[in-house]
Amino acid sequence: MLRGGARRDQGAYAGADHTGRIDADPLDAAQERRVRAVLALGGVPQADLLDGVQQVRLRLLERSASGREAPRDVSAWAAVVASNLAMDWHRAKRRQERLGERLAALREPAHPSGEETSLLSLAVARGLDELPDAQRQVVILRFFADLPVRAIADELGIPEGTVKSRLHTAVRALRERLHEDEVV
Repeated sequence: MLRGGARRDQGAYAGADHTGRIDADPLDAAQERRVRAVLALGGVPQADLLDGVQQVRLRLLERSASGREAPRDVSAWAAVVASNLAMDWHRAKRRQERLGERLAALREPAHPSGEETSLLSLAVARGLDELPDAQRQVVILRFFADLPVRAIADELGIPEGTVKSRLHTAVRALRERLHEDEVV
């Protein structure tokens, strides 16, 4: 099918007309099958494939809405985006597994008395609640979600130095809180 003189898979943005109104699916059936195949080969479970296809559609529509130039080959662009989504899915899965392992380790007392561990967990939770939102956010992302400083900075749109400063201030406040409560 031709739109504006260009084949759909060669760069025409399907989905938006000259007024910006959405009138069709940005991916044709062949492109959707290709995206599903890339996601499946990338290890994304069958149950999550539809979400992945929707994410590719969303990114194509967002690109169109932002006024950026259309990809030369929408099909290839969609495949690359799908591949990136598959990698993101694996990263998120690994993060969740590491978080689960850490939480499981917290549940298993390292010493005979589970009371001490419970006291420490409660004190840390109280200390986190008292932190300003910005500091709490970086502490959770760094120590509970196990994100590196650079990833936190990128996700929050702030400089790495700001992340480090917030982490330093928050850890110092938590340490003081734990000493005040005589937990450590």
